[in-house]
Amino acid sequence: MNALVPLPVLLPLCVTGLKLAIGPRLQRFQRFISLAVLGAVLVLSVLLMIAADRHGPLSVHLGDFAPPIGITLVADRLAGLMLTVSSAVTLLVHVYSLGQGMADRDDQTPVGVFHPAYLILVAGVSCTFLAGDLVNLYVGFEIMLVASFVLLTIGGTATRIRAGSTYVIISLFSSVLFLVAIAMTYAFAGTVNFAQLAGRLQEAPDGARTLLEAMLLTVFAIKAAVFPLAAWLPDSYPTAPAPVTAVFAGLLTKVGVYSMLRTQTLLFPGHRLGDLLMLAALASMVVGILGAVAQTDLKRVLSFTLISHIGYMVFGIALAGRGSISGAIVYVAHHITVQTTLFLVAGLVERRDGTTELTRLGGLAKSAPLVAVLFFVPAMNLAGIPPLSGFIGKVGLMRAGIDNGGGWAWALVAGSAATSLLTLYVMAKVWNLAFWRDAPPGAEGEGVVLESAGDEPGDDGDDEEDEGDPAAGAGRGLPVPAGAVVSAGLLGQSITTTKRLPWPMLLATGAAVALGLLYTVLGGRLTTFTEAAAAELLARTPYIEAVLGR
Repeated sequence: MNALVPLPVLLPLCVTGLKLAIGPRLQRFQRFISLAVLGAVLVLSVLLMIAADRHGPLSVHLGDFAPPIGITLVADRLAGLMLTVSSAVTLLVHVYSLGQGMADRDDQTPVGVFHPAYLILVAGVSCTFLAGDLVNLYVGFEIMLVASFVLLTIGGTATRIRAGSTYVIISLFSSVLFLVAIAMTYAFAGTVNFAQLAGRLQEAPDGARTLLEAMLLTVFAIKAAVFPLAAWLPDSYPTAPAPVTAVFAGLLTKVGVYSMLRTQTLLFPGHRLGDLLMLAALASMVVGILGAVAQTDLKRVLSFTLISHIGYMVFGIALAGRGSISGAIVYVAHHITVQTTLFLVAGLVERRDGTTELTRLGGLAKSAPLVAVLFFVPAMNLAGIPPLSGFIGKVGLMRAGIDNGGGWAWALVAGSAATSLLTLYVMAKVWNLAFWRDAPPGAEGEGVVLESAGDEPGDDGDDEEDEGDPAAGAGRGLPVPAGAVVSAGLLGQSITTTKRLPWPMLLATGAAVALGLLYTVLGGRLTTFTEAAAAELLARTPYIEAVLGR
């Protein structure tokens, strides 16, 4: 079974090489192998999760080189669960993207560019979850960075290039800081292997340990978009195509949270920066949800709720108890699925009406009841309405805070409750404006173009030339008739809004909603699993013995 551990990383990379060699030819075959490899990664992830639960952590030293020389990959309960959830989500988002690509009638570029970049992203995510040392965790981050920049800027429109540049600058800064932290760790401990560091860092001076902990937390907080290091996110994610935004919002920030979970429990038990983490968690929850309240665009609303609900996960990590770690793991799995689903629904709304601006939407509950249901269920799940999985995770975290009994813990419990209520308010606001109320005058059968493929900064154009062109006001956000050309496509190219949504997009979104509901149905088993994962993380011994063979 240990031989299966590297495959979630190797399979997507190998298939990416094959797809790049084929180029834009054999499009149906390329779509098939993309789906096949993502399905295989999902099956492998489930097998690894079950094996780790039954037999303990699985580890493999590539090339049979022992630490600290060799590359070590480890699959324990936490890594297995994260791999399974992320694999399921990436498969569904890929199906969604196939539907969007077919609707856009782009037969070459998504296959030639989007699919390889997407598979590289999947490999990077898997690498970070399985990494057994700091260097390979860094490599996983960099694989994701390269792929994510391609996906964010795909199509080369001015808005996407600008947003992608901001994302890359912030990511490169965090990467440099990560490299410095790795170098300092090696200088202090003579290794970067997690299992070896778990013992050697305990012998390091307190000041050195605190410095390393602070540097690693800063790196991972940037990746996870923890306030005040989250200003880049609301301007970067909403500009990307719907499938890209969905997988970024669902997965990439959780990779940072996972890294915090791994390092804080394994390398820095009884960490000294718990109070600082609690403050960051509280600030993320409150500032993020207040930002969401102030927004009028659905994508930006969801971007700010993403920042806010990262605070719940940091809350659990900061308390560092078995109950809080278990609650944080439940909430990570829940949030990956629910946040991805909501962004997929935003893509459906944009595809149908040409805009996600709430002031220009209305009447969707009557005109698109299926889309309304697909939004309502995950929206209530995000708000934590019982008995949904969001409620299960929040109750676990709040119970852990009450059991802790400290001042900061009680502040976080109060902040969690307030954030949950404000999330419900925000989701109700979106529902009322976009779905429940009647469509505003002039909006029925019209869309607002968010971005025009032909617009460039400083291109004022000639208004007289635009007369009679139904999509001439696209770049300026002016209404255009239904069926006019807008640019919400994968590549920023012109597409046509449609009231009849592509069935793969609806199927993938519906499956994502069902996956979120499955967490509720299996709530008891999920919490039992996460409690065992939390106990394993806090014990540290099973992980160390699996890697070092002691």
